[in-house]
Amino acid sequence: MGIVNVTPDSFSDGGRWDTTEAAVAHGRLLREQGADVLDIGGESTRPGATRPLVAEELDRVVPVIRELAADGAVVSVDTMRHEVAAAAVAAGARIVNDVSGGLADPAVLDVVADTGATYVAMHWRAHADRMRDFTDYGPDGVVATVRRELEARLEAIAAAGVLLDRVVLDPGLGFAKQPAHNWELLASLDVLQGLGRPVLVGASRKSFLGTLLADDDGPRPVDGREHAHAALVALLASRGVDYLRVHDVRATRDALAVVAAMEESR
Repeated sequence: MGIVNVTPDSFSDGGRWDTTEAAVAHGRLLREQGADVLDIGGESTRPGATRPLVAEELDRVVPVIRELAADGAVVSVDTMRHEVAAAAVAAGARIVNDVSGGLADPAVLDVVADTGATYVAMHWRAHADRMRDFTDYGPDGVVATVRRELEARLEAIAAAGVLLDRVVLDPGLGFAKQPAHNWELLASLDVLQGLGRPVLVGASRKSFLGTLLADDDGPRPVDGREHAHAALVALLASRGVDYLRVHDVRATRDALAVVAAMEESR
């Protein structure tokens, strides 16, 4: 899943693809490099981000989705809003990638149920401007708590009329998580896979990688984290992760090719 951020303020590439023309061109490039899905987002969810107006988000993503879907691309919309989800599916998106798992706007689930779109439900506790206040996972720890909270989302999603065979789960790396929490979740993805749904992981360029690679000058900057991410991709592929949400599609494809070659040589 190649990321196309049509935003001025995303943590990694905000402002680089914030016009329809630039975003469409970037999406086409990612597809040429091997992206199976293009994930189009119009709202930054980096820590501390403020939300755009609904109209702003619609203006950012709908024209991009329409053009890329017309090209034949499988398009996902990265949104928490039912209005944007509905307009995106009408424009050709086949997947609704909701980082809130339906908590921010429960009407998203109605859109998914009515349209038959695939739904990605991420573990989420609060909006970007407050999520740093929700990193306490109590005595059960982050893995058991995230599983329990995702299981509750599955129940709500099913109650809204969404078929669970169209649902993908995302552990929400970096969202209300301390760096150590992310590593614990990555090491225990089998616990989440035990919920019986495909798992999507979005680790690309995130701050816990920067913390891992920190030196005397502080965390490694965003543009210096890709080698670590490629190594992580190889490990995730060997553990049966179903979907990878990434910025650098070529590097990811290279890592997957190495894993495939090793598996075929056994």
